[in-house]
Amino acid sequence: MTGDAHHLLPSGTPVTLIGADGHPVADSGRVFPSDAELRRALAALITGRRLNDQAYALVRQGRLAVYPSSHGQEACQVAAAQVLDDGDWLFPTYRDTVAVVGRGVDPVEALTLLKGDWHCGWDPYEHRVAPHATPLATQLPHAVGVAHAARLRGEPTVVMALCGDGGTSEGDFHEALNFAAVLRAPVVFLIQNNEYAISVPLARQTAAPSLAYKGIGYGIPGERVDGNDVAALLTVLGEAVARARGGEGPQLVEAHTYRMQAHTNADDATRYRSSAEVSAWAARDPLTRLELHLALPEADLSEMRAEADRIAAHLRDGLNADMTPEPARLFEHVYATPTPQLREQQALLADELAREGAVG
Repeated sequence: MTGDAHHLLPSGTPVTLIGADGHPVADSGRVFPSDAELRRALAALITGRRLNDQAYALVRQGRLAVYPSSHGQEACQVAAAQVLDDGDWLFPTYRDTVAVVGRGVDPVEALTLLKGDWHCGWDPYEHRVAPHATPLATQLPHAVGVAHAARLRGEPTVVMALCGDGGTSEGDFHEALNFAAVLRAPVVFLIQNNEYAISVPLARQTAAPSLAYKGIGYGIPGERVDGNDVAALLTVLGEAVARARGGEGPQLVEAHTYRMQAHTNADDATRYRSSAEVSAWAARDPLTRLELHLALPEADLSEMRAEADRIAAHLRDGLNADMTPEPARLFEHVYATPTPQLREQQALLADELAREGAVG
C-alpha cells in the first residue's frame, strides 16, 4: 500500500475520557459510553477484582498451581469482552481470566488449566473463547487464522487478540501482524502494556515511542488508550471492532496500564520495582476511578459486590472439590483423528495402569 500513511499513526498521548479523580476529561473529542454501558463495566470490574483476590487465596491454599493476577489492569479485559458481539472470538493470554469470565465462561472452568487438572476447562466453540495461552504470543497467529477464515466465509466475525508488552518481543507477534495486514483479517490486537515482562521493564524491550507504533511497519493503524480508564477503553476498542467488522482490516490498540501484583505467585516483584512506583499507579486504579465517576447509591454498589462474592464463593467451592484423575483422558481432544503415535502412547499408558492395578 502506498500513499499517505498518516492514518496509521497513533495519538501522541493515550486517549482518556475519565481522569483519575473520576471527572470527565474536557474536550476529549471522542464519543462517551452510556451510563448503562459504564454500569455494566463497573459490575464486571468489581467481579474481576474479587476473582483476582479469590484466586490468589486459592494459590496460598494449594488449590491452584499458579495464578497470574490482573489486579489493576482489569479494565482492559472487561472492555475487551464487552465490546464483542456473541459471534465474535476472544483469544486470551494466561493473565486474561477476567476477560474469559466476561465472555460467559464459568470461573471454575476458566481456572481449571491453572489448577493443573486439564488442558482447557471450557468448550472454546460454545463460548468463542480460545484456551489460555501460556507461551507468549503463540495465540496471535491462531487468532488471525480464525479471523481470516470468517472473512472467507462471509461471516461478520471479529477476533479480539490479547497480549502483553512482553509478547510484542516475540516473533509470533510480528508474524501475526504481517499475516493479518496482508490478508486484511478482521482482528483487533490489544496490547496490555503493564510496563514489565516479568522483571524486564518496557525500556529494555523496545526503543519505539510506544508499542502502538509497532503496527505502522505492517500497514496496521495503531491507537493508544489509558488502560485504567474503562470508558476510554470501551470507546477506542469499540471503534476498532467496528472498523475491523466494516472491512477496514486489522487494528492495533495499546492500553497503558500496570500490573499491581507480582507476575505470578512465584515472583518477587520487589526485586525489580519500587514501592513508590506501585503507589503512583495505585492512585490510578480503574475500579476506584469508575466508582467515583458514576457515584452510584451505596445500595447499588452493595448489590454488585454481593454478586461478586457469590461468584467468588462458586469459584472457591469448585476448586476446593477434589477431582479423581483420569489419565486416559489426556489423549482426548489432541487431534480430531488420533495419530498412530498417539494411539501407541495411549496403549502404553493403559498397559502401565493395568499393571499397577494388578500389583496393587
